[in-house]
Amino acid sequence: MSLARIRLLQLTSPALPVGAYTYSQGLEWAAEAGTVTDEASASAWIGGLMHSAVARFEAPLTAALLAAWTRGDDATVARLNADFLASREAAELRAETVQMGYSLVRLLRDLPAFGGVPGRVDRLVALDTPAFPTAWAAAASAWQIPAREALPAYLWAWLENQVMAAIKVVPLGQSAGQRLLARLGEDIPALATTALSLPEAEWSNFTPGLALASCRHETQYSRLFRS
Repeated sequence: MSLARIRLLQLTSPALPVGAYTYSQGLEWAAEAGTVTDEASASAWIGGLMHSAVARFEAPLTAALLAAWTRGDDATVARLNADFLASREAAELRAETVQMGYSLVRLLRDLPAFGGVPGRVDRLVALDTPAFPTAWAAAASAWQIPAREALPAYLWAWLENQVMAAIKVVPLGQSAGQRLLARLGEDIPALATTALSLPEAEWSNFTPGLALASCRHETQYSRLFRS
């Protein structure tokens, strides 16, 4: 067990104070609309998103950010950050990644484990409106976490947050949530491997259902989550 792996556990912990637990990424509206009503439909919704936009856009972009931070290519970091912000198709989705990115940057600035890495704080705070994957990759790079370990963990953290949201809004029992994590988690190694080698020309965030759900959630009358 290396220190880098311990740092990775810290980055993917639900205790990371970035507010991830306050967002459902459209899942709350899907439950309100009757699209997600039980364990099977929750698996289909969450699994569909994980296999599409998350694994084929967010994950490879995060891997590219990790590589750019590591080699000191701040121009590429800025371009990829702008691309991710532009890919957020609803106001709530954009606000989510901006808020989580801001919270992570603020946390990293106060962490000696990050601030002690030469130049990292200056490079991060110089970035205009850092999205969450950008700040997350900055930390993973500073802590020398290999991409082959960082990507599966990033996907797992996303999956865990979605399952926890489903437990609250569908609602599902704790055992159902664990079954979802076990079943959908089996796909993560293959998805991470694909994300690491996927050419940028083949990245895709085409998820119209997510975009519509997020837009509808903005005007949902009663809700627990911020997206």
